[in-house]
Amino acid sequence: MSDDAQLIEQTLAGQSAAFGELVRKYQDRLFNTIAHLVGNAEEARDIVQDAFVQAFLKLESFQQAAAFYTWLYRIAFNAAMSHCRSRHPAVSIEQARRDAGAEPADTRDQAETVLIRKERCQQVRDAIARMKEEYRAVIVLREIDGCCYETIAEILDLPIGTVRSRLFRGRMQLAEELKAVFAAEESPGR
Repeated sequence: MSDDAQLIEQTLAGQSAAFGELVRKYQDRLFNTIAHLVGNAEEARDIVQDAFVQAFLKLESFQQAAAFYTWLYRIAFNAAMSHCRSRHPAVSIEQARRDAGAEPADTRDQAETVLIRKERCQQVRDAIARMKEEYRAVIVLREIDGCCYETIAEILDLPIGTVRSRLFRGRMQLAEELKAVFAAEESPGR
C-alpha cells in the first residue's frame, strides 16, 4: 500500500492528521502550478486551499485507480479554470509581477545578467498568461509541472492525441509570442 493510500485510509477512518500529511506533501507543488495558471499568488493560495477542502469532503469518492495527486490536481485545476472564467477584469502585468514576487538572484552572476534573466523569466510568464486557456493549461502541466502526457490527459479529461495537439499548438503560440517580444528588444530604438 502506498503512503498516499495509507494516509487516505487513515483519513477515512477519522484521523484528520493523516489528511494534514497529504496537504503538507502536495501543497507547495500544487500552489506553484496553480499560481502559473492564474498568474496571481493570492488567488492561487485561495484556489489551492479550496481544492484541499473539496478533496477532503469528496475523499470517499476517490477511486484509487489514479494517483491521489492527479485527482487533487484535477480538483484544483477545475477550480482555477472556473476562477479564470469568472474573473472579468484582467490583471495588469505590473500587478502580476508584484504578486509573483522577486526571482531569487544567482550571486555568481553579474547584476546585469541577473536582471536580464529576471526580465526574460517575466516575459515568458507574461506570454504564458496571454495564451488561450486550453493551450496554457497543457503548457503549464507539461513544461512547468513536468507531467507526462497520460497524466495531463487524465487531469484535463482529454484524449492523449488532443493533449499532444494542444501542446504542439501551445508551444508554437508561445514561440511566436516570444519571438515577437525578443525581436522588439533587438530592434534599434530600444
